[in-house]
Amino acid sequence: MTRLSQEVHTASPAPGADPAARQSAEDASRLREAAERWRAEYAASVGAQPDAVNRSGIAIEPLYVPADAPPSFLDRIGYPGQPPYTRGIYATMHRGRSWSQRQLVGLGTPADYNARLRRLIEGGTTAVSLIPCNSVFRGFDMNEVPAELLGTCGTVVDTVEHLETCLDGLDLARTSVALNDPLPFTLLAFLIVAAERRGLDPACLAGTSNQSDYLSHCVANHMFFRLSLPGSRRVLLDEIAFCMGRMPRWNTLSVVGQHMQQAGATPAQAMAFTLSSAIQYARDCIARGMRPDEFLPRFTFFFDVSISFFEEIAKFRAGRRLWTRIARDTLGARDARAWRFKFHAQTSGVDLTRAQPLNNIARVAVQAMAGIFGGLQSLHTDAWDEALSTPGPAGARIAVATQNILREEARLTDVIDPLGGSWYVEQLTDRMEAEIERTLAIVEDAGGMYRAVEAGLVQRMIGESARRFQEHIESGEQVCVGVNAWREPDEGQTHLAQPRPDPARMRSHLESFRRWKAGRPAAAVSRALDDLTRAAHDDTANTFEQVVAAARSGCTHGEICARLRRELGTGQPLAMI
Repeated sequence: MTRLSQEVHTASPAPGADPAARQSAEDASRLREAAERWRAEYAASVGAQPDAVNRSGIAIEPLYVPADAPPSFLDRIGYPGQPPYTRGIYATMHRGRSWSQRQLVGLGTPADYNARLRRLIEGGTTAVSLIPCNSVFRGFDMNEVPAELLGTCGTVVDTVEHLETCLDGLDLARTSVALNDPLPFTLLAFLIVAAERRGLDPACLAGTSNQSDYLSHCVANHMFFRLSLPGSRRVLLDEIAFCMGRMPRWNTLSVVGQHMQQAGATPAQAMAFTLSSAIQYARDCIARGMRPDEFLPRFTFFFDVSISFFEEIAKFRAGRRLWTRIARDTLGARDARAWRFKFHAQTSGVDLTRAQPLNNIARVAVQAMAGIFGGLQSLHTDAWDEALSTPGPAGARIAVATQNILREEARLTDVIDPLGGSWYVEQLTDRMEAEIERTLAIVEDAGGMYRAVEAGLVQRMIGESARRFQEHIESGEQVCVGVNAWREPDEGQTHLAQPRPDPARMRSHLESFRRWKAGRPAAAVSRALDDLTRAAHDDTANTFEQVVAAARSGCTHGEICARLRRELGTGQPLAMI
């Protein structure tokens, strides 16, 4: 390997040179031009930057490339910020700008959430991610579920006022907000209204509709699957169209591989199913009359990162390379921004154990490194106690500190794609790419992801993979420290689980909600819900626009979900046996 700063010198072929010489000269010219383009883009992005030097005093370059790159180098690996993006979607990657630290937070009342969010921001979190209560995920208001369940797994957010409390003190015009908000996207509607109440144009809002992938919900996260498949398809396309016209900084779709992998898909399958879903959504947008160069840059991806370190790195590098070809050659995008594979990653809770739970700190660190070396754009690190309960404050602090340590102490941002060029990593990337393509072909032969999910094909494939992995655990072929190896028979459970939300505070929150609900202008609420009904049955209307209007009129999360369930059908996921 050689530093990028070394120049590539080539001589022009003599007149009449043989074809091999001419091809060699052309290859050398392409390499030189790609290197010069990367240097220019990198310099333009980072400006004057202090030199990176390790503890031994050795200067560290931002990028390393082969001294004698073969002709296939640019087509298979290349430079960061250039197709096929194997080494990253931006010229600087983490050397120029670190990943966003986006911790998923949710517990108790909106006031509880706001207090914890402020502490995490003080600890280094740079972006916001809101996890609502399970009652919200299921599409109900807090007065429709048993009170003792409220706020135990997320924050109870049923109104615009609740979201305003959650985000109190946050500069909405300057902070990216990820909303774990399955369709019909009531939390996004609440955010839009909250911004308007502050005098902000919703066009200034930046963030992501983080649980917009209804196909993954139908397959592997049934609690989020609120509407029928046809109804889900309609509402998602309406949300994409609405945001395309009015919210240029908002990522309208997050295609989620995490659910698939946590349900038991292999890393290669999870990537393939995610890409298949993205193809399906893109084709649906094109059928709606949207242009790929306009909507694809607003697609993002969300993945699980398991402890299979090199496999995960290869998964991300292969997925990035494949998406470039899919967006350009299959979907017809011509803008390079549409070819970029932007993704958030979360360390996998599936790998965490209740036995010897402090070992989970090491597991999370390894998972996080795999995601970072894989070229992620934002990262959530799980707390070590998530296998036991909702993370406590101490566990959450360690999770945030893990990212700070990897960035500041381990200095993982010094070099772009530091494992690029490894014989193992490059060959594994190629093998993962081939395996992902094999699964992509199976889904395509079934008629695309929508039909494959509707028929239960994807669910069966994931179930078979989950069974095989569990058999490996039970046989001891897959070692799990503290579970099937190196166990401590007398180990006591010393961890104090995160306490449930204060019952008195939750009762107060519930009573306040009931009083607020009773005091609303009933006629305005009724009109807004009737308008939503009419929109659901009018193919020329935008259902999400009416969801926003309903939020402005004081409709609650549960009321909006219930009305659309009634009109568009309730989600009924397949139960595979």
